[in-house]
Formats: sequence, structure tokens, C-alpha cells
Amino acid sequence: MFASRTNWRLEPNRFATALEEHRRRGKPLLDLTNSNPTTCGFRYPEEQLFAALNNRRMLRYEPESQGLPQAREAIADYYRGRPGFLGRETCVNPERIVITSGTSEAYNYVFRLLCEVGDEVLVPAPSYPLFEYLADLADIRPVPYPLVYHQGWQVDFPGLSAALTERSRAVMVVHPNNPTGSFIKREEALELAEICARRDLAIIADEVFLDYAEGTELRCSFAFDSPALTFTLSGLSKISLLPQMKLGWLIVSGPEALARRAMQRLELIGDTYLSPSTPGQLALAEMLAMRGNLQMQMRQRLCSNLGVLDKLLREAGSVDRLRREGGWYAVLCVPATRSDEDLAIALLETRDLLVHPGHFFDFPRDGFLVVSLIVHEAEFQEGAQRLRDFFHGT
Repeated sequence: MFASRTNWRLEPNRFATALEEHRRRGKPLLDLTNSNPTTCGFRYPEEQLFAALNNRRMLRYEPESQGLPQAREAIADYYRGRPGFLGRETCVNPERIVITSGTSEAYNYVFRLLCEVGDEVLVPAPSYPLFEYLADLADIRPVPYPLVYHQGWQVDFPGLSAALTERSRAVMVVHPNNPTGSFIKREEALELAEICARRDLAIIADEVFLDYAEGTELRCSFAFDSPALTFTLSGLSKISLLPQMKLGWLIVSGPEALARRAMQRLELIGDTYLSPSTPGQLALAEMLAMRGNLQMQMRQRLCSNLGVLDKLLREAGSVDRLRREGGWYAVLCVPATRSDEDLAIALLETRDLLVHPGHFFDFPRDGFLVVSLIVHEAEFQEGAQRLRDFFHGT
């Protein structure tokens, strides 16, 4: 009765079972996996947000296959002044923007545009597990290529090249990566563009965490000119800490002839779904304008929690935090005395502490745990202390 594309393993694993039992018993739980900004104590400009949504135009339906022009202009303005990898002064053309109901839908648009059933898209590992499900729903195969760690994370280009086959259609990059927090470097972006252009592959660049870099320097975006056809994805979920608005976009760049043909097809895909809400699009410029204070709060939270984490981990002695360049997460390298799943279960059962086991993000071996850095400061400090105490005693 059911399609094979949804034939996932639906029974809970041991970690999920332990968490369900912990909650069933009503035991206290300190959650260091929470990455929902709307539940982490940030101060939202409520009146400004409500005013932005109070627009009589939302009563009128104005279907636009790429999204409302004023919303696409607001997105183009967001990229104004941001550097591209090729170093040329440029801008984003609003006519090359397609607004979607979140980035997951944008992925679906691009996968459907590029791939036949059974085709392959290369996906970085470690990375977020959502991509496997998105690929399954598009009837394609996600093929991992490795990121390697040596004083920071880098793309393993020999590993990437070895993963390419005749069925490869695109290479995904997450910039910065979730959970490693690593950005694609300029030389890596240029090498990747050359590989993809030579083999008629596209680049799919997920930049939802782009604004959350260490330091003050603006990081390069994939949204500008490239030798390869490129699709750059982002949205309000991270930029303005508004995941509930479900508003994302994709930007098409690259060789003019390819970009033009891609847009012609994307217009029809967009016209088929017409899923972005009119109220959200009308308020998009105002919601993007709110990002300054919200991102300042987020950066303060990240800095504070990182400082606490590093201090307490030094006391633990046996745990290292891997170098990160941005994003909302920290990767901990821990003694691999047992599997990551066993460690996460032990923390849950003995310390009432919830963390991600590394295999959740497809790390190549045991010895990694992942924590969210956006948890409220008091909760995060208590959680970090429990981590210290746990590993100090092992």
C-alpha cells in the first residue's frame, strides 16, 4: 500500500527509547540539544512584528510563481555589500530569486529540477541528517563525501572525487556546516566550482547560518557569479530567528545560459505549488530589518556559552571542543570508551542531560557529542557542569 520511498526504519533506536522512557517517568531533563530560538529566551520586537503583519494587502491573493516582487527585492537587498568568492563587486538579481515555504521546499525544487529517479547528489559528512529524508522523497540517492579535521575542518577533495559517478548531478555544501561550524574557504569554493563546471554538475549551497560567523568579517556567499550552475538557499528561520514564518528562498547563479534555462523551469515548479504565504512575503522586508538586534542577542549568547563550555571542559581534562568558525553548535571530542549512543544514554540516565550522539550527524567514528550553543545561559552552564562532572569521573 505504501511507497518504497517512505520505507524508513520507523521503530525508535535505543537512544530515542531511553529518552521516551525518561520523559514517561517524569524525570527532570536538561536539554542541550534545543536549537529552537523561539523557546530560548530571546527578546523579539513583538509590536514591530505584529505591525509588519497588519497589512490589508494580505486579504488579496496575488499569485507569483517566483514570489512577490517586493519580497524578492528585499532578499536581494539583504545580499547587498556581501562579498562573493570570485572577488568581484556584484549584486543579486531579484529575477533570479524563487521564494519558497522554507529551505526544505527549496531543496525539493532543486532536486526535482536537476535529477531523474535514482540520480545522486553528493552530501558532506558530517552534516545534518535531514538531507537523507529530502533525497528519499525526491527519489534520489544522497552520497556522502568527507570533511576532514586537522586544526579545523576541510573538504576532502580526493574523497569527493572518488564519490562522483555517472549518476552524480550536484554537490551540496553547507556554509557554514551544521554541526561542525566550518565555512567553505575561497580556494575550496573555486576548486569545487571548477570540478562541477567541468563535469556539468550543479552546486547546492545551504547558507542558512551564514550570518553567524566568528569575528566581524563578512563571509563570502555562493549567491554570486560562478563557473558552475549554483543554487544558494537561505531563509528567515536563522537570519531573523523566525522559523515559524516558514519563508525561505533559492537564488540561481552561474553561466548565463544555464541560469536562464534553470529559471524557466523553476518558474513552472513554483507556479505549480505557489506555497509561500502572502502575509509573510508582504512582511519580509520588515522581518529582515529586525535581524540586527536579534542577531546581536544570538552572538552574545553564543559567546557566553562558548566561554562557559571551554572553562568547564578544561577542568574535565579529557574532553576537547573542536574548532568552529560559526553556526549554533559545538562538537565535543570525548573518550571513546563506548559508543556515542551509549555515552548519550549514560548522560541521560545518570545526569538527566540530553546531548546529541555524533552518529546522528554521520561522524565517521565514535567519540563525538554535539551540543546546541543557543540554550539559555543558566541552563547551558548547568548542563556544561554536568558534562564536566561526568567526564571528570571517567
